[in-house]
Amino acid sequence: MSVTDPNGAAEGRPGLWNRLGIRTKHVLWAWAFLAIPVLFYVVIRFYPTFDAFWLSLTDGNIRRGPSFIGLENYARMYADPVFWKVFGNTFLYLLIGTPVSLVISFTIAYYLDRVRFMHGLIRALYFLPYLTTAAAMGWVWRFLYQPVPIGMINSFLTSIGLEQQPFLRSTDQALMAATIPAIWAGLGFQIIIFMAGLRAIPSSFYEAARIDGLGEWAILRKITLPLLKPTTIFLVVLSSIGFLRIFDQVQSLTANDPGGPLNATKPLVMLIYQTAFSSFRMGYASAQTVILFLVLLLISLLQLWLLRDKK
Repeated sequence: MSVTDPNGAAEGRPGLWNRLGIRTKHVLWAWAFLAIPVLFYVVIRFYPTFDAFWLSLTDGNIRRGPSFIGLENYARMYADPVFWKVFGNTFLYLLIGTPVSLVISFTIAYYLDRVRFMHGLIRALYFLPYLTTAAAMGWVWRFLYQPVPIGMINSFLTSIGLEQQPFLRSTDQALMAATIPAIWAGLGFQIIIFMAGLRAIPSSFYEAARIDGLGEWAILRKITLPLLKPTTIFLVVLSSIGFLRIFDQVQSLTANDPGGPLNATKPLVMLIYQTAFSSFRMGYASAQTVILFLVLLLISLLQLWLLRDKK
């Protein structure tokens, strides 16, 4: 008859844990520590995503339970001119905001990296808009866009002999007027990331290039930009996702008329919000969410594929 020790292993025979290798034990401990965050992520992220896919196939709303209707929400969306107008607005935010913000932030970071006098203070001032809440930023920019004598921009235009502009009240100017604050708000983060990428480039590369007689433009084109490619890819993807999901800046700017005149500034996220919490059509809002999710996924994958390292 074998005697069992307190750990459950028979006398003279090692337990299961003791028979495992060091590497296997490390893997098990790693998964033990990761189990809770992984479970939390699955519950918080994956379940709502799959539930949104299911809800998009129903006519669910707050007043009654969902019933399956198949692809009717997607057919309604395809025939909805408001959806296509908002869809176009969302892509305009992306096509204007992403390249403009990246060019401006890189230019500022490139020259700010060479500044030595009060470098920390200047960098903090550029980063400050990123810390500003959307509500405060929206009120400030709404004040700037006001007509004379309140709005500072129109006051400046009239002072130099130009006509004042309607900005947020115009169907032609409203989207650009909403894009500018969004670009301004994100510049601080992009500048900091670009500066970190610039600081990571070894100075020996620049010294060798100057010894070989390369000018500043050639150094920028042949050394700086290629070595900043991982940083640029990161910011392109992150900025694209941000502009495709733009909401708070537009909501703050157009609080009196959400989405601007004739939906001129309304992005897809705002349409989803209004469909879900103003019209209470959760099924239709979920279908719009699914479209946004697929667009975000496809654009992110396309950008990663286009900007990948080609060997």
